[in-house]
Order: sequence, then C-alpha cells, then structure tokens
Amino acid sequence: MKLILTNEVSGLGAPGDVVEVKDGYGRNYLIPRGYAMRWTRGAEKQIDTIRKARDAREIRDLGTAKEVAGQLGALKVRLATRAGDSGRLFGSVTTGDIADAVKAAGGPVLDRRRIEIVNPIKSVGSHRITVKLHPEVSASLDVEVVAD
Repeated sequence: MKLILTNEVSGLGAPGDVVEVKDGYGRNYLIPRGYAMRWTRGAEKQIDTIRKARDAREIRDLGTAKEVAGQLGALKVRLATRAGDSGRLFGSVTTGDIADAVKAAGGPVLDRRRIEIVNPIKSVGSHRITVKLHPEVSASLDVEVVAD
C-alpha cells in the first residue's frame, strides 16, 4: 500500500514522505490515527504543502542544531504545576508544557513533537528529557518541576 505520511512515524519517515507499507499496517494503524493518508495523484499535490510546513518547523542545518543544543544545555528550566502534599502531580507534565517552559525561560522555540519524555513526569523534582533537534543532534535538558 502506498501512503503519504502526515506526521513523523519512528522508523518509517517524516511528514510528506511517500512510503510503501503492508496493507494491514496502513489500513488498521496509520490511516485511522491520522499518521498517513492514501497516495493518489490529487493527494500528491498536498505533499508540497506538508513539506513546506515541516521545513518551517525544522532546524535547517547541523550547525544551527548544535548552536541550539548549546543554548538548551545552559538553560535552567523551572516548571510550576499543581501537586499534592506528597509531591505527586495532579496529572503529568506534557511535551507542550515543556516547550512553553523553555520559551518562557528565554530558550529557543521548540516543536513539541521533537521533545522525548522516556518516563511520564508525575512527581516534583528534577527530570532529564531529550530534544531531538536534527537527525544527528540530540540535546539533554534538565527540567525542574516545582509545586505551584
């Protein structure tokens, strides 16, 4: 089955890529979740729109990615959120919350889809997250979650 990816799928491709996958994977997983759409000649015209949007969000070159990684390494990010007396959060910290906290701390504007949280952040304290800036560059960021 030939599909056009609309979101980044790990191990498969980036938005705007045309990929060939097994019928069941495309029909039962990628299309229903909105990660891809069927390839047609009409849909092929939308690839340019998807790629332009991706290019606007993406960091252009390796040098810029390394520069942004240096900025993130020197940044102190504090995120105030609601928590109980025992230090357990009401809910969890999302990638969108982290992107907003980085911007508020004076850091670069990050795409929330590039932020990777290995374990859900559900407690007060210092947590290490990874930001995938470029296919070759990842930055580590320490986020201190404090009770509001």
